Amino acid sequence: MTQVNPPQFRPEWERYSGVLRTLVMANAFVALVLELALFVFVAWWALDLDHALWTRLLIAVAAVGALVALWGAFAAPKARVPLPVAGTVAVKAVAFGAGAWALWGLGLPAAAIAFAVLAAANTAAVTYFRRPRGA
Repeated sequence: MTQVNPPQFRPEWERYSGVLRTLVMANAFVALVLELALFVFVAWWALDLDHALWTRLLIAVAAVGALVALWGAFAAPKARVPLPVAGTVAVKAVAFGAGAWALWGLGLPAAAIAFAVLAAANTAAVTYFRRPRGA
């Protein structure tokens, strides 16, 4: 039986050069910041609830843990369960939607809208840059 080696993960910016490479790297950095921010926003929302402290902590840990597991399994560049592009975008929409919803729940609607727009634009750019060459 022949064993197939899994494809090596290579960052998307390695396929580009010059100014475009710098822009792709900057977009990847923005993606990382947005991903971390969504976890912070959800935890912040949970800790702002009107419940006992232990309940708020439990909700924060559960909500952030669920989002981390969802992201790591389906949306990360090295996801354990690779999905088609539409599936990955859908998972990112759910995760970033949770971050925007958390900001909205904190009474920050302008920040929620700004976060959602920035996350959508960044996801579109990342999806474009990661597409197979010639597609």
